[in-house]
Amino acid sequence: MNILKKIVARKKVEVETLKRREVSSLLPDNNVKHHSLMAALSQEPYPRVIAEVKKASPSAGLLVDNFDPPSLAMAYKKGGAAALSVVTDEHFFQGELAWLANLKLLVDLPLLRKDFIIDPLQVQESRAAGADAILLIAAILSQDELQELLDIAAGQGLECLVEVHDEKDLKKVLSTTAVIIGINNRNLENFTVDLETTLRLRKLIPADRLVVSESGIDRHAQLIRLAAAGVQGVLVGTSLVRSGDRAAKLRELILGHDANL
Repeated sequence: MNILKKIVARKKVEVETLKRREVSSLLPDNNVKHHSLMAALSQEPYPRVIAEVKKASPSAGLLVDNFDPPSLAMAYKKGGAAALSVVTDEHFFQGELAWLANLKLLVDLPLLRKDFIIDPLQVQESRAAGADAILLIAAILSQDELQELLDIAAGQGLECLVEVHDEKDLKKVLSTTAVIIGINNRNLENFTVDLETTLRLRKLIPADRLVVSESGIDRHAQLIRLAAAGVQGVLVGTSLVRSGDRAAKLRELILGHDANL
């Protein structure tokens, strides 16, 4: 069983637990201001950076000692991030759903909940936790399931970043109402990363969809290539989390140099 199948199996158990929770715990605070991921990624110059709050991963383990989401978020905002991705999976990524609510009070940027969402209750949970958008992964959802979650998210006032890894995923997603499409450069079978995945699949996506490149991005030159290919956003995690000065690293990534120098 590959890692994605293991994660989905675990997530199904978590969903059963979620179904037993009090409904009141899934009600959103309608006084909390919403920040649009679509609007944030639609502003030039492209590509805009979604900076990731991530503690660990199955392949890399713990990314940094003394992990502190608030300090990460503040550094990302200072460095020019357009939005934040918050990895909330507990079992495999050591994330916490509570980070969303905490960061919502700290920064006025769109918050993307990055998790393995397979059930409508998780969409409701995301909205209640303070997310502005959620990640949906085409590889773990049928076309009907994907469209159902897109519709439910829209009803909850949530936007969706729908992730694809190959042509098969993309064909499925283009048959839905997904507007923001993320192309993950990581091969799910062997975990290798290749930016050419984005450059290849981008050519197959209509101009009315917004495209985000994910994984393996850590240099300004890559952003230049992606911008030339018509990519509007990039999602960057590990290289920023592991950087000593996250704000400076992000400015260097976006501008090609640290603007404070």
